[in-house]
Amino acid sequence: MKKIFSLFVALFVFVAVGYAQKGVLKFAKETHDFGKVEQGKPVTFVFEFKNTGTDPVIINDAQASCGCTKPSFSREPVLPGKTGSISATYNAASAGQFTKSVTVTSNAEGGSSVLYLKGEVVPQKEAATAAAPTGAPASKDKKKTSR
Repeated sequence: MKKIFSLFVALFVFVAVGYAQKGVLKFAKETHDFGKVEQGKPVTFVFEFKNTGTDPVIINDAQASCGCTKPSFSREPVLPGKTGSISATYNAASAGQFTKSVTVTSNAEGGSSVLYLKGEVVPQKEAATAAAPTGAPASKDKKKTSR
């Protein structure tokens, strides 16, 4: 009888601990669209998150899907109710559409989160044209005066 009771108590404790809330990462934004970016110029976005759980969150790693993206993060624990961030820089070397991911692993509930960067890399000349205000003349003609 004592063994059955001990087993029941152990099982109850195990289940209760399994359902206890951990740290929870809530990202303000999980995907960032850069739009058109100039070829040859790296672009960076900072993903902000809040720990909405009851325990501190420690980011263990942030792994990019390719070598063209470099994530960085603080190794300090993020206490419940506090905010943290993960920065991701994309090297806009090749022209064309891109979608890159950064997988964040932590001790938070779920263990990992995936963040995305996307946009289109355009040649420098095209990027300058895209940045010009709409309705603005491409060039100003000077009036010629005759003598």
